[in-house]
Amino acid sequence: MTHGTGLAQETEDLLALKERHIPTVYQQHHPTIAVSGEGVWVCDSEGRRYLDFAGGIGVLNVGQRHPLVVQAVQQQAARLLHTGPVMLHDGYIRLAARLAEKVSPGGDQQVLFLNSGAEAVENAVKIARHATGRPAIIAFEGSFHGRTMLTSTLTGKMAPYKTQPGAMAPEIHHAPFPNPYRPPAGVAAADLVAHCLESLERLVETRVPPDKVAAVIVEPLQGEGGYIVPPRGFLSGVQDFCKRIGALFIVDEIQTGYGRTGKMFASEWEPITPEILVVGKSLADGLCLTAVVASKTIWDRVYAGDVGGTYGGNPVACAAGLAVLDVFESESLLDGAESIGSYVRSRLDELADRFQQVGDVRGLGTMLGMEMVRDRQNKIPANELTAEIVARAREKGLIVIKAGTYGNVVRVLAPLCASREELETGMGMLVDAVADACH
Repeated sequence: MTHGTGLAQETEDLLALKERHIPTVYQQHHPTIAVSGEGVWVCDSEGRRYLDFAGGIGVLNVGQRHPLVVQAVQQQAARLLHTGPVMLHDGYIRLAARLAEKVSPGGDQQVLFLNSGAEAVENAVKIARHATGRPAIIAFEGSFHGRTMLTSTLTGKMAPYKTQPGAMAPEIHHAPFPNPYRPPAGVAAADLVAHCLESLERLVETRVPPDKVAAVIVEPLQGEGGYIVPPRGFLSGVQDFCKRIGALFIVDEIQTGYGRTGKMFASEWEPITPEILVVGKSLADGLCLTAVVASKTIWDRVYAGDVGGTYGGNPVACAAGLAVLDVFESESLLDGAESIGSYVRSRLDELADRFQQVGDVRGLGTMLGMEMVRDRQNKIPANELTAEIVARAREKGLIVIKAGTYGNVVRVLAPLCASREELETGMGMLVDAVADACH
């Protein structure tokens, strides 16, 4: 594709500004500059169009610039931009009511809106400590909960989240998460869940007293950890553990929620009931909005004024959040998610059949990934190959990104609004990229 000299010059100017004013520690998955987008498509500063199967890391489940969301944002911006905690606005109340009903129909759930996933997790921890009067939190190896001091400590991955000098946040403990593709040495697949649940028991026998544990926080499907789906029975086992020791059960659905796994919330795949649910990303189609959802009984134990923030639940973001729920209902996106996931999974399985470097294909619904290895026998991570696949896909016109403890999982997050033609085109590009890289 030939691009005009004007666009090329503008890109050069932008890149020069980037080098001068954007710190290199702010990493991008792709060396491109986005300028516009619509639906499943995004356009860069040189006029190239890409099918976006990253979706802003699962933020754009209803697609880029959905007309209902744009209209709601424009109308809200024209009448009220901000109130903060000075006074509530109508959108905050309406969205809280609708989200609470989605989480627990007819229940007593209450909702606090915040700005980012990390902020929501921090508040969930604070709420759990207030509600129980206990200090300790248990998280899991391979997890990701954010980049603040507390959420970096909760995150179960070393680099780059735990590399700063100095102490991390106190009273945080980690237990093994069941990874069927990479089980601990000597642990059979059939024994994996029991092994990890026994590790929880050992943790409260050897490292932290059970009556000091405020909560256990878990992703129902690990995102940044590499799209690892725990075997059935693990999440319900964690919930039972929490009940037995009197700890709260926090489920982090920031990436997995809002239809990404084929259900509104991934925790619906198992018979579990989170006592504190954290949601975000696709909540407001790209605007800064996350939420902590818990019962009134739990909220009533929190010291008034100890949670919240100046910008949380911004009127424009809440308007977008209401529009997103309208889109889910009017377009039956959850029904379509099953067919999207089935198609994408079938194409990934084809790649696994063709190439020995595809060690594993996994996920739920439309949250899917494939782990790349040098050899299926020893499962040595092929992170350089993964990076090459991501780059080759971009050259062909498809945006995907990587994940995983070793950075060797290609993750596919096709928006729930993608047409069959767009899916076929995008997956064709990915197939070609893998074939080129694995030649």
